[in-house]
Amino acid sequence: MGKKRVMVPAEKLDLSTVKYEHEVIQAPHLTGLMLKLFVRIVEAPVIGSLIISYLKKQNKMVEMLQNTVIPEAPMFKPEFPPQEAEPSVVIVDEEEKPEDRVESALKCLPHYDPASCWTGDSLPSFRYWKIRDYAYAYRSRLVTPSMVAEQIISVIEGCNYHKPPTPLLVSFEAEEIRKQAAASTQRLEEGNPLSILDGIFMAIKDDIDCYPHPSKGATTWIHEVRSVEKDAVCVSRLRSCGVILIGKANMHELGMGTTGNNPNYGTTRNPHAPERYTGGSSSGPAALVASGLCSAALGTDGGGSVRIPSSLCGVVGLKTTYGRTSMEGYAAILGSSPENRISLKPSPPCLPILSSPENANTLGSLRLGKYTEWFNDVHSTDISDVCEDVLNLLSKSHGCETIEIVIPELHEMRTAHIVSIGSETLCSLNPDCEDGKGVKLTYDTRTSMALFRSFTASDYVAAQCLRRRIMHHHMEIFKKVDVIVTPTTGMTAPKIPPSALKVGETDMQVTGYLMRFIIAGNLLGLPAITVPVGYDKQGLPIGLQLIGRPWGEASILRLASALEELCGKSRKKPASFYDVLKTK
Repeated sequence: MGKKRVMVPAEKLDLSTVKYEHEVIQAPHLTGLMLKLFVRIVEAPVIGSLIISYLKKQNKMVEMLQNTVIPEAPMFKPEFPPQEAEPSVVIVDEEEKPEDRVESALKCLPHYDPASCWTGDSLPSFRYWKIRDYAYAYRSRLVTPSMVAEQIISVIEGCNYHKPPTPLLVSFEAEEIRKQAAASTQRLEEGNPLSILDGIFMAIKDDIDCYPHPSKGATTWIHEVRSVEKDAVCVSRLRSCGVILIGKANMHELGMGTTGNNPNYGTTRNPHAPERYTGGSSSGPAALVASGLCSAALGTDGGGSVRIPSSLCGVVGLKTTYGRTSMEGYAAILGSSPENRISLKPSPPCLPILSSPENANTLGSLRLGKYTEWFNDVHSTDISDVCEDVLNLLSKSHGCETIEIVIPELHEMRTAHIVSIGSETLCSLNPDCEDGKGVKLTYDTRTSMALFRSFTASDYVAAQCLRRRIMHHHMEIFKKVDVIVTPTTGMTAPKIPPSALKVGETDMQVTGYLMRFIIAGNLLGLPAITVPVGYDKQGLPIGLQLIGRPWGEASILRLASALEELCGKSRKKPASFYDVLKTK
């Protein structure tokens, strides 16, 4: 008796009574033989259920999901109230051709003279080339896409000879890249580029369809049960703009991890420190961009899988609002459907006019929400200190006001997310797992699946009731602020245990730190972006996360651009970096 807990309706919650609770995760850290043994035990019929049940109780999941009365009705997918239009933006016509939309975006950017980067003695020793730099170099006949392609192919092929292998791509065809580059080179020589993106090299995460490559989700078998007939919608649009697609980027198997560890194909290394993880699950895309091999890459983000590796690798990573981006041609677990999009009634996509004189005023009017106790709950104060300094610099340079906020029920939000994504993952994979494919998954994936199998129908419904409740809390916050600011991750890139390379690893303490500030973007479907803002004392990148209101991509992009401008000069050259544009 006495276990029952009744939550106050969300709209009646007194925020002055909310106390921040530091997250403590109770779970073993396992690699190698011990991980293998643990998986065998938790997959056993009786003892496995007992162990999973014990771990859930230790982490207060049973108390939240089974012993608590949640007064809100379930919300099975994110639902948003109507939003006000963002100021100083260009509305993009979704019916326009992709190349015309790219042209509209180009006009929003501030003036930039790429010619200055090719002349003069005062140039910095290291810089990330912009897409406009590539476009200038191609049109000035300084280099061709075919020349750049050979540089990239040489590096990618070399990764396979590392011991152990450190593949950036899991599917790669050198001749296919040469063919695309030759076609782009010819168009440029004839003066008929498809867009400014013609000849720009990008990679596609291995859970997004990119014909003729298989989509494996970095497993050893998904491509056997699901064939690829055409490009995903997002890939098709890039291809129509002349983008050269170099292949399928490595990832944490099925996107079900935050480190990027992958025993199936080898673990991608962090370009800033090869003995450390990239973060995951979009490990390959982040590493390819950070190492200079690609100007951009496509990833997916069901639980921070774009933002975590982007932060750990020191690059920008954007997750759009749930329903904003077409998920047709997505090979893994989650994503909005066209039906969801219709019911959500999204605001039209907007781009911030960064070239406008009004931009400074619009930027200065943005109100930033900061929950200080949460903001400071990090593994090393290097992270919170760097992020705090950047916010002060932003206020001093642009006048942005930082407002103290309180976000209730963060533990409940994390619980609702793991139950939601876990249940949907299990539903998606169960038919193949029951058909014998489950034993082909990596050991850390199998550990997650054992947890997911323990969730009941009532657990899932309780999680959706929590989703509605937590959505209410955030919508109330967005009445006072425009953007919520946090560190992107609670720790910088963790070291890779040598014993984890062959068999894998499960370390929920590390996962907790990496996902500490991530969940609102996924459970609630809010747009979020990470921007590199500095380094810790070990020289590892630190990211600042901007979480926007629904459909508020323009505001977080505007703020991210200002942060890049403020922090760009302090960027350090990664240990593994390739200047593929300057081929001479």
